[in-house]
Amino acid sequence: MNQISIVPYTPELKIHFGRINKEWVTKYFTIEPFDMAQLDEPDRHIIDNGGVILFAKDGEEVIGTIGLIRADDEYSFELIKMGVVPEAQGKGVAQLLIMGIVEEARKKGADKIILYSSSKLIPALSLYKKMGFKEAVKECGKYARCDVKMELEL
Repeated sequence: MNQISIVPYTPELKIHFGRINKEWVTKYFTIEPFDMAQLDEPDRHIIDNGGVILFAKDGEEVIGTIGLIRADDEYSFELIKMGVVPEAQGKGVAQLLIMGIVEEARKKGADKIILYSSSKLIPALSLYKKMGFKEAVKECGKYARCDVKMELEL
């Protein structure tokens, strides 16, 4: 792996947001209607609503992605759709993506980032804890695959 760069969403990168996330979601779960909406139309469902998408690139190759959407209140954001291609996993890419999305949340004035996950995703949960996320009272709303909620106070 070369030097990893974290870059913001552009329409040209849209295909990678869907490609990377569909791969991991279908490996562990079923793609739900809200997944399809976000993955097929990230401009409309994430960017246009004040959200952010970042990508990790190894040279010109897109190897990871992460998203951020506004949560229920003005100062909370939700980390969504973090995925890294299998051949780049375990090399610090996800950590760089989380650091980038935390910085983006701070720029937007967030005081908290929440995330919903699954106890099946043990490496991801370990990383979230390492990055300062703490388990919160479980409340998963629309997410069928969720059994873990975590928060990071900024």
